[in-house]
Amino acid sequence: MILVIGNKNYSSWSLRAWLALKQTGEDFQEVRLPLHTPEFEKEIIKYSPSGKVPCLVDGDIHVWESLAICEYLAERFPKANLWPKDPKARAFARSISNEMHAGFMALRKNCLMNIRERIKKEIPADVQTDIDRITSIWREAREQFGKGAPFLFGHFTVADAMYTPVVMRFVTYGVKADLVSEGFMDAILSLPAMKEWVSAAEKEVEVLAH
Repeated sequence: MILVIGNKNYSSWSLRAWLALKQTGEDFQEVRLPLHTPEFEKEIIKYSPSGKVPCLVDGDIHVWESLAICEYLAERFPKANLWPKDPKARAFARSISNEMHAGFMALRKNCLMNIRERIKKEIPADVQTDIDRITSIWREAREQFGKGAPFLFGHFTVADAMYTPVVMRFVTYGVKADLVSEGFMDAILSLPAMKEWVSAAEKEVEVLAH
């Protein structure tokens, strides 16, 4: 398998797919294309019909969009348990994953993922609304389905991957969270794969203008 990603410091969409793939334990080749460069424009079309990252290539199958990749991996590698087995928990996990995929535009616009930086700024009201909703999702998931365990549904799932870039945003912008949410954040940041991603992001030299 080949996973095509963008800059690790900036590409939140790439992070989701990469982290889910790492949790399967399967071997894959990583192709990193720096965003907004001639190299990116030249190479990405070889892999992704949308012209965007991430894109997973598995033989003659091409899967683009992070959530679609996660769904594909869950089907392809059922032993990885990327969705909860319990129907109620799985329905909740899918709902919050899609909510993340399509929503929280104020947070996305005002607090871009930038792993290398620590940024102090006033949090606008609409961003705080997104933060409050996200932390309420984390609390509800952990209290209903992941109580006593580190992740949202006990073990690592697609939902955890989908919210990992938010964890990184909270770190960058110093967002304060409740104890339950902080526990989830600590679990994500402690993952060996996450440490690997952050280490690589910190070594990148590209700087994107926002």
